[in-house]
Amino acid sequence: MILSLGSDHGGFPLKVEICGRLREEGHEVIDEGCPSPDAVDYPEIAFSVADDVVKGRADLGILICGTGIGMSNAASRVNGIVAALCTNSFMARMSRLHNDANVLCLGGRVVGDELAWDIVKTFIENAPLTDEKYIRRRGKVSSYTNEEA
Repeated sequence: MILSLGSDHGGFPLKVEICGRLREEGHEVIDEGCPSPDAVDYPEIAFSVADDVVKGRADLGILICGTGIGMSNAASRVNGIVAALCTNSFMARMSRLHNDANVLCLGGRVVGDELAWDIVKTFIENAPLTDEKYIRRRGKVSSYTNEEA
């Protein structure tokens, strides 16, 4: 599997750990930054990972910042991205099976290395939507606009 991975400075240590483990497992990893623990603005990194997924350069994306909230908000702005902030493996599984999430967001200051690895493995090992009711619901979310408001 090809995975696009990115973090800001708050998620940098966890990104390094997850990147190494993914490569050990035989996955190809596109590292979209950041390259060090020096402070950066997270939106550019979130958009780079999201673009990799939308444009088919990566199967899935993983974004890590201090809490995961900023990365989740930024990635969700990209058409075609369903970003899921997950703090446990159940959330990761359901984000794939019920919501068709294609970008996992983690909080590097929220989850430890082992929990994060369990969340990542669960996210990438679960197939996206298969049940008709979840496909229908996801379609409603994807097609909603508030232009009439």
